[in-house]
Amino acid sequence: MYTAFITVTLRPAILDPQGKATHHALQNLGFEKINSVRIGKYMELQVSADTKEDAEVAVRSACDKLLANPVMEDYTVRVEPAG
Repeated sequence: MYTAFITVTLRPAILDPQGKATHHALQNLGFEKINSVRIGKYMELQVSADTKEDAEVAVRSACDKLLANPVMEDYTVRVEPAG
């Protein structure tokens, strides 16, 4: 059993209105040193696989097909033994 840690973010060229709104709110709260904000998604998946490589292939396939929009988003995957 493996745990996959996935971070999905908008590609740099894609406008991030949620990040812009959060940045504006932070500035209004006095956080002037924060220059920009980008908002993304974080997921953890439990994967049954024989090897770490098999688990990573399964998770990347899930990201490509459902968990991330390949046109607008990038993702990173880290796989570790569960427990």
